[in-house]
Amino acid sequence: MLLKNNMERLITYSNRNLRDLKTSFQRYLFQRIDWNQRLILILGHRGSGKTTLMLQKMSMENVSESIYLSLDDFYFEGNRLVELVEDLYQKGYRRFFLDEVHRYAYWSSDLKTLFDQYSDAYFVVSGSSILGVSKGNADLSRRAAQYQLAGMSLREFIHLEKGLEFSKISLDELLQNSQEISTLISDQIDILSVFQQYVVYGYYPFYRQSKELYAGRLIETTHVVLEMDIAPFEDLTHKSVQTMKKLLYIISESVPFIPNVSKLAERLEVSRNTVLKVLDLLHQAQILNLLRSATHGVSFLQKPEKIYLQNPNLAYALSPIAVNQGNIRESFFFNQLQVMHQVSYPKFGDFMVDQGYYFEIGGPNKSAHQILGVPNSYLALDGIKTGNANRIPLWTFGFLY
Repeated sequence: MLLKNNMERLITYSNRNLRDLKTSFQRYLFQRIDWNQRLILILGHRGSGKTTLMLQKMSMENVSESIYLSLDDFYFEGNRLVELVEDLYQKGYRRFFLDEVHRYAYWSSDLKTLFDQYSDAYFVVSGSSILGVSKGNADLSRRAAQYQLAGMSLREFIHLEKGLEFSKISLDELLQNSQEISTLISDQIDILSVFQQYVVYGYYPFYRQSKELYAGRLIETTHVVLEMDIAPFEDLTHKSVQTMKKLLYIISESVPFIPNVSKLAERLEVSRNTVLKVLDLLHQAQILNLLRSATHGVSFLQKPEKIYLQNPNLAYALSPIAVNQGNIRESFFFNQLQVMHQVSYPKFGDFMVDQGYYFEIGGPNKSAHQILGVPNSYLALDGIKTGNANRIPLWTFGFLY
């Protein structure tokens, strides 16, 4: 009787979540996912819209054979997912949308079992902790189609906030036609004003709940990632979590941050290797972006050339008084480009993209002397509406996804 009551409660919860789904706005990833795969992993930071994306797909399925389950429900504290799915399967369910899988200890082994046992069942799985999900991913790598959901691009923010839908732009198209593209967009919207709104509060869809409370919620979400996502899977002590928090505040006040690892270790009262490990964990958890001279085969023991907060909103949330515009510009560029491209530390300029394009980031009066004579080099400039030649408005790089 208890099992039946719990199952009915979970079914009711699933139906309520689907009924309460009100937004028609779809994240960029929705169209990129191969929904025909039987096991799909959607990974990303808390608040990026994974749950909404799953429910949107569920709403397009046969609702009578689809169910949404959040694995942080107290039911899974003492019950196995594999047994619940077996019972639901007997009731006719074939499509299972499983949220917060990193909060369930047996997620990897249970999914492997379910995938192998039920050839006509489909599983769409999301996890907020990249760390926890990745550690359990080895057994599923041959079975699962894996996707990363980034926060919103500037293009998506404009769609959600202003109701204007612009097409994605490829990097090659932007570099070749920046004047035409920037003119077309800036003629329809006060782009510089919207861009400023975006860098302050536009990266996560939950800004819609309250712009005034957004910064506080972003800090709270970041602390939850540190304490509930990273710490349990890495067996970190309370002191290590505090070290991560201290490091974040140091970086928020001084980025673009060129790390002196020995001095950081001294300031944080930890070893050099601990600093490098913490930096790597924060990077994997999508709290920091580490700019390295190479993007393949990198060990966490290799010191990054520069350290950035993962998105500009974090800088305004952590240190609103000490925000540095140079930091915001470079953080924005790095953040938007890395979703679809490889970004690394260059010999010339601020960033190298896809091993062939060089970019110098700056304000409207920035000169090109640092990249003068460098092939395939461009200025990405803040504060300008339209571009010409190799002078490209910084905001246009927010239309790549």
